[in-house]
Amino acid sequence: MYLGVDIGGTNISVGIVDEQYKIVGRGKRKSYPALGTSSFCDDVASAISEAASNAGMTLGQFGYCGVGCPGVINTKSGVVEYSNNLDFYNLPLAKMLTERINIPVILGNDANAAALGEVLAGAAKGARNAVAVTLGTGVGAGIITDGKIYLGCNGSAGEIGHTLLVKGGELCTCGRRGCFEAYASANALKRQTAQAMRENPQSKMWDICHSDEKVSGKTAFEAMRMGDEAATAVVDTYIDYLADGLTDIINILQPEILCIGGGVSKEGEHLTTPLAKLIEQRRFTRGNVATTLVKCAELLNDAGIIGAAMLGRYS
Repeated sequence: MYLGVDIGGTNISVGIVDEQYKIVGRGKRKSYPALGTSSFCDDVASAISEAASNAGMTLGQFGYCGVGCPGVINTKSGVVEYSNNLDFYNLPLAKMLTERINIPVILGNDANAAALGEVLAGAAKGARNAVAVTLGTGVGAGIITDGKIYLGCNGSAGEIGHTLLVKGGELCTCGRRGCFEAYASANALKRQTAQAMRENPQSKMWDICHSDEKVSGKTAFEAMRMGDEAATAVVDTYIDYLADGLTDIINILQPEILCIGGGVSKEGEHLTTPLAKLIEQRRFTRGNVATTLVKCAELLNDAGIIGAAMLGRYS
């Protein structure tokens, strides 16, 4: 059995993973980094203990705990050097968690963990070269090359969310303007939806969530399927931004499979069909026989848990 933790800006999710990559016990807490790093680590440890208990195990039965966390991760020291969405700077997360759960902690980037999970057991299973993009609070990507996580010289490879999409555009949480993340994350989609609602008071989007402060990543998609023009424009614009960013990834890396995870991926073909069409028009290698397959991730929110649990075997 293996222990994996997926830390996000909204939730802390923990799973006990067996040899077939099935999750047999879970723990979960809300993510409140603003309350301080000590309190945050207490919550992570509490979720870990809950997962072990639900699987009928004790923490002492695990050789290590794998943790996926957003941001710039020093995998050797176990330090979160910078996480803009959690506002962590040089946080010795592995050490702090080890002190709480009394087993070794292996720390990695959350998007890398999700990519590993999809290659081992999900949409990219069997691929030697794959990219998994996660559309959540931010936009992250894990890169698998020749079956291994590509980390770069400092463990920070794959931060596609902070590549430039719109010069001088929306302010990103990293401090730069116009980042891919500022236009293609789930949070960006919510912002775009809320703005469209305010500009279109007769939109069916109001019937779905009743307040521009209660929008979700699926609000515009739901209203689009109801024939709402304003919602359709939101979805079309969002997918257009997403296509530009993903085309850049394909042009640079040429993976066998590019899979999209996060809550937005639950839209399935309503997302991937128009997205694949735009990418096909824009990719530099459109004349090649071999091309990248774009598909939705299969493991959804479990990808990060499974990948984190396997960090000790594949890092």
